[in-house]
Amino acid sequence: MALREGVGTDGGRTVMEVVLKTIGLTKSFGKRRVADDMNIEVYAGEVFGFLGPNGAGKTTAIKMILGLLKQDAGEIYINGTNTLHDFEGAMASIGGIVESPEMYGYLSGWENLRQHARIRGGISRARIAEMVKLAGLEKRIREKVKKYSLGMKQRLGIAQALMHRPRVLILDEPTNGLDPAGIKELRILLKDLAHKENIGVLVSSHILGEMQQMCDRVGIVSGGRLVDVRNIGEDENLEDIFIELTREGGGQIA
Repeated sequence: MALREGVGTDGGRTVMEVVLKTIGLTKSFGKRRVADDMNIEVYAGEVFGFLGPNGAGKTTAIKMILGLLKQDAGEIYINGTNTLHDFEGAMASIGGIVESPEMYGYLSGWENLRQHARIRGGISRARIAEMVKLAGLEKRIREKVKKYSLGMKQRLGIAQALMHRPRVLILDEPTNGLDPAGIKELRILLKDLAHKENIGVLVSSHILGEMQQMCDRVGIVSGGRLVDVRNIGEDENLEDIFIELTREGGGQIA
């Protein structure tokens, strides 16, 4: 377990538990360097925003952290475990969704969670029920997933990702396609997960306003590099900072 000392909002010292850390994370495709020496820290109990234009390298970094891509260089620590030394041990402490949750539409939400629990092993019916309640799906969990809205599928995916009690939850562009009500519900859920369950949540997006409302800190990504990290509570204008820092890094702002 890694700890980092910081300054609290009242000026006092506070100790923060680092549940996700990358050092020099780097990945190239051919001659193009997509992730360039990224150093990321996510603390237990916070929502950390991974903010950058489309094509900035956010998804590539997330896939490396989740073990879906192998890094060319650098190290990844999940709950203090180096993925290069103990990959399975590190992955036991992380859950995530890249793009849209993978579900069987012809099964109910409950049956999908049961299937995932059987594959992973060691997950009780009580734990599944706990995650269903946490995700706010009690009234619809017995319906077939093909009848779910996109927001409900996101909630079911989050319940699935949390069943094995990870210390880190990673979501790549989770608000894509959601209506305003769905975005608000997801924002409340993720903040509750971080602040009440003491989970480190990393959320990627290119939507400034949503990140401002959802996150405790934001890391700004441009041209494959993590160019700055800001506390959302600061009085600075995040939009102006984002535009200034990403102007030279390329990538389409959408």
